[in-house]
Amino acid sequence: MKYHIEEMIAKSEIANKVRLLADNINKDLNNEDVLLIGLLRGSVMFLADIAREINNVSEIDFMSVSSYGSGMVTSGEIKILKDLDVNIEGKNVIIIEDIIDTGFTLSKVTKILKERNPKSLRICTLLDKPERRVTDVFVDYVGFIIPDEFVVGYGIDYAQKHRALSYIGKVVKDGEDNE
Repeated sequence: MKYHIEEMIAKSEIANKVRLLADNINKDLNNEDVLLIGLLRGSVMFLADIAREINNVSEIDFMSVSSYGSGMVTSGEIKILKDLDVNIEGKNVIIIEDIIDTGFTLSKVTKILKERNPKSLRICTLLDKPERRVTDVFVDYVGFIIPDEFVVGYGIDYAQKHRALSYIGKVVKDGEDNE
């Protein structure tokens, strides 16, 4: 497929939103320590930037999960490909996510983490596509609500490409397929 990328959210807008989200988190946590959990791989850029803005980040850890296996349709179950290295019991935990669409995987991850008895468990996402939601999941901190577009950049990929873009861009097909 031939395509090009149109900028949707500029680097400066992302930076401003990261500061705003971090300010809200800092107010909510009132200087308590926090563990940030990034869901790999898309959250890495966002996690790095927001971690520098949040007071009292005591730890950072990562999880990698899949609900697709080798197919193109979700299997209905998630597989933990990389679990946490730290014990979260009694800790303030914030899951850092790049984008939430159906909410399926995040709802399953949240359930798993709640069973590990954190002091608190919150979710922070840079992008939210509520019109794609099929599972109820409460998101505490939302950067941008976006339409149902295929996006890349700032950690989000298309076939492992475009993660390093400093902005969020919409993937647009070139040629006859465009509407």
